[in-house]
Amino acid sequence: MTYQRIAQLKDRIHQVLFGLGGAALLGTLTTSAALAQSAAASDDSLTWHGITLYGIVDVGLQYETHGAPISPYFPAGSNDIVQPDSNRSVFGVTPSNLSQSRIGLQGLEPIPEMGDWSGVFKLETFFNPQSGNISDGEKSLTLNNGVALANRTTGIDTSVAGQPFQQAFAGLSSPTYGTFTFGRQNTLLADGVAKYDPNYASQAFSVIGLSGTAGGGGDTEDRRLDESLKYVATFNHLVHLGLMYKFNQSTGGGNTAIQGDLGFEFAGASVDAFYVKQYDAIAAGILSAAQVAELPTLAQPAVAPAVPVPGSLGITATNAITGTVSDTTTIGLMGLYNMGALKFFAGYENIKFENPSTPLLPGYVDIGGYRLAFVNNDAYTVEKILQVYWAGVRYTVVPDLDLAVAYYGYHQSAYGTGKDANCSTNVSGTCSGALDAVSFDADYRLTKRFDAYAGLMYSVVYNGLSEGYLQRISVNPTIGIRYKF
Repeated sequence: MTYQRIAQLKDRIHQVLFGLGGAALLGTLTTSAALAQSAAASDDSLTWHGITLYGIVDVGLQYETHGAPISPYFPAGSNDIVQPDSNRSVFGVTPSNLSQSRIGLQGLEPIPEMGDWSGVFKLETFFNPQSGNISDGEKSLTLNNGVALANRTTGIDTSVAGQPFQQAFAGLSSPTYGTFTFGRQNTLLADGVAKYDPNYASQAFSVIGLSGTAGGGGDTEDRRLDESLKYVATFNHLVHLGLMYKFNQSTGGGNTAIQGDLGFEFAGASVDAFYVKQYDAIAAGILSAAQVAELPTLAQPAVAPAVPVPGSLGITATNAITGTVSDTTTIGLMGLYNMGALKFFAGYENIKFENPSTPLLPGYVDIGGYRLAFVNNDAYTVEKILQVYWAGVRYTVVPDLDLAVAYYGYHQSAYGTGKDANCSTNVSGTCSGALDAVSFDADYRLTKRFDAYAGLMYSVVYNGLSEGYLQRISVNPTIGIRYKF
């Protein structure tokens, strides 16, 4: 090997190591962005033997007119839209405003003996750059167990529950026949929401990006599914098809789930229709002070119990959550029209909630190892219908500047009984209600990998959806920077 070749190899090793270090150790975003850009000047990827390291670091400053103190664990950090505990102005550093901060490995290995088939895999971890913690929405709930509503920090249910990997799957892929994968992975519905949202599922500027209700078919914990099989394919660049099945008794929902997607693309237009059925969907919540006080009682063993009581399973205030269980059915229709610089987006979902056909018992182990201390299997004696809808426009003013404006809405049917039947006020959470939100944001690409953004979202809740809320309206002006590698 010549001296020149050795020098070139040495420089290449230095570049790779320097790039990895700059990307992984973003002590200050501006400095690290410059270093990583310099290191990658001669090579645009971090790929070695078909395995690629990739990631996003997104962090900014946000002011909420009515919010709760920022969480170091909840993936979005702040409430972003008005929530039950929104009660004060909040200003601070928030994570993952435009994109979820993450780091991952993905690979593709051709298999010559199988024609155009390749082996594929992905491992992806979510983190909160403002705190350095692995993202864990369920921990944001348990930290508020027993805390009065007005004194809570941000705590919201999510599919991100401190798992080492938010996506962890492997499979086979063919340009001709499609891709089959197995493991923990995004649902077809979540993929559709990200594609057809004018804000691409941004957490600070999109209701359907912040909340997993739309992407999870009514339940945010089902935005990603454990132990699932997924098939996606595109034929002749015109038709796309997706099928997904989740096996029984895996975490992230207590029972099976099925999803289907059929879509078409033609002359700049794209449309997808979705069907989702989820059994034993779990909506997790915070324990009241009375429930926390009851935990030691639950821990006392019964005589020959038919079912182990929660305390005997190691439930404490640090891992206990409440759970409302339902079977959900979702029908969705989403579309976009791409005119080049101008793109139009719209979507609609009709989600039906029913009592579970197979009730779950206290002590059930939910995602992330969190446990259901108190379970409600009877919330939907009358079925609830939630309609989710959105529309928006994205405009590329100049090649490096995008502007987006969007509207998001929820409408909940009345599903109470007795005196609350067919009510339309805020006397009960079972009354009909609505949420409206409007957002505007701008994203400017300073370089290929580094961009800056600014925007805000206004949200307001009405009637049944505002029951128990301390405030009904919130606005969240946000600025930030994002680095992608």
